[in-house]
Parts: sequence; structure tokens; C-alpha cells
Amino acid sequence: MEENIAVKPDKKKIALKILKQYAVITLGCIIYSLGISLFITPADLSAGGMTGISIIFSTFIPLPQGIILVILNIPMLILGLIFFGWKFLISTGYATVGSSLLMTLWEYVFGEKCLNILPITQKASPASAILIGAVVGGVLFGAGMGLIFRMGASTAGTDIIVKLLRKKFRHLKTGMISLVTDMTIVSCSLFVNGYNIEKLFYTAISTVVFTMVFDWVLYGGNSAKTVFIITAKEKCESVINRILKDIDTGATVVDAKGAYTKDEKVMIMCVVKPFLYPRLRDVVHEEDKKAFMIVSSAKEIYGEGYQNPEDAEL
Repeated sequence: MEENIAVKPDKKKIALKILKQYAVITLGCIIYSLGISLFITPADLSAGGMTGISIIFSTFIPLPQGIILVILNIPMLILGLIFFGWKFLISTGYATVGSSLLMTLWEYVFGEKCLNILPITQKASPASAILIGAVVGGVLFGAGMGLIFRMGASTAGTDIIVKLLRKKFRHLKTGMISLVTDMTIVSCSLFVNGYNIEKLFYTAISTVVFTMVFDWVLYGGNSAKTVFIITAKEKCESVINRILKDIDTGATVVDAKGAYTKDEKVMIMCVVKPFLYPRLRDVVHEEDKKAFMIVSSAKEIYGEGYQNPEDAEL
């Protein structure tokens, strides 16, 4: 008589997974908040999302930008709870409060009350300073947000709206949806800061840089090379053994037949990270110099060692 034995979850693995998740979220918050506090805000550039809205509000309300950001995000967190559940709310709440407090901390540490080195580009010419603020700020902003999103969290605000739209329009990448919403908010900032074509131009540069870096961090790590190796049956075993041993990746074997020669062949399909592909090519050549290889780029891969299928809505 067979008994169904319940497999107990490995608490240590779960704890390590959660620890890793929040460590990466924390790193993302640090990078993201530094980009805003040290580059975008000092350059007097608008930003997209709720951060951009908080920058607009800070011109009217005598409160630190980080505090304004927390207040504006409260209704967004409630919306996140309704549509994405408690786990998302907790991680997003952590990222939102953490990044907001860090922005307030950086304003104090790098501001007049402490190190007094803001703007950090003060020794550069005005044109260079604003360009540095736009580009570097956009890179840090995008990298930090990408890490936060990659861990299944967000910084609330319009990020939650973006995630909802992503579920509706799955063919669009998160960065593209974010770009549209951000440019809308940036356009609104014209009514607050006055029409300044120069600042609008640099803000647009910052937003585009943010989108490119954000998408690269969020999706780029999932890219790989798809390799089809057609080899003779007698060479198949040695090629596969080398792939498993030297490249440490899995492979799928399919029986094949030459259309012209009618010779029995074997097609080996495997997916490898770009940096491993040169080694794979060398291994195949060493084992079978007559092997036929077809190589293509794979932008998204789901499965063990790559992206989790649940992350498809990012």
C-alpha cells in the first residue's frame, strides 16, 4: 500500500532565498536613491514615476522629498495589496520606505549640513554638469529599479500601474510602458518649472537612459545563445559528455537524418550564457571537426538556471 508522504519545505533554503531577495532589493534601493539624490535632483531635472511627481510636489511643499514620496505611495500600496497580494506589498513597502529614507539620508549626508558636496558636479561646466546628471542619474536610477523589479518588488507609485498594464499588454516590455508614463509626467513638470527646452531635452535623455538600463537589468540577464549541433552518431556521446562536463549545462538530443546523404545524425540542442558560448564552440570543434552548428540569440528563457515562469509579467 503506497502512502503519500508530504515533502517538508526546506526552511534553510527558503530563508536564504528571502535573504538574497531582500539583499538585492536593498542594493537596488541604494543605487536608485543615489541616482536621484546625487544627480537627478541636483541637476534640477524631472524624473518619471512617483519620484518625478514627488520632485514636482517638493517645489510647493516644505518637506523632504523622501517623506513626500512615502505619503504619495500609500494609496498605491493599497492598490498593490488588492491586485498582487501580501508578499508583493511587504517587499514593495520595504523598497518604498527604504529608498525614501535613503534619499532623505543622502540629502543630509551630502548636503549643507554635512559634507556639502551637492551638486556633486559643481566643478564641471554648467552644460557638462547637467549632462552628467542626466546620464549618470538615469543609469543609476534604471539599474536600481531593475534590481528591485527583478526581485518581484517595486517602489510603489506608478510602478504598480505599470505592472498592471504589463499584465494587460504582455507584448510590451515593462521599460516601454514605463517610458510612456514617465514622459507624460515629465511633460506635466513643464507647467511647474516653466517651459525650459534645455531641461526638457536633458530630462528626456535621462528618461531614455533609464529605460534602456532598466530593461537591460530586468531582461538582459535572461539572454543566452541557442545552439543546435548536428553531429555523427558515433561522435554524439563524446560531444555530449564534454558539454555536460566542461560547460556544465544540459542538452536535448534528437535523432536526425541527412536529407541528401540519408546518413543517420544526431542533433544536440543546448542553451548557454553568452560568455560560455566560445568555450562550447571549441569543445564541439575538438570532438567533431565536421559538426554543423546553428547559433541564434535567445532573449528570454524560462526554466531552471534562467528566468522563473512566474516572472513573465515583469
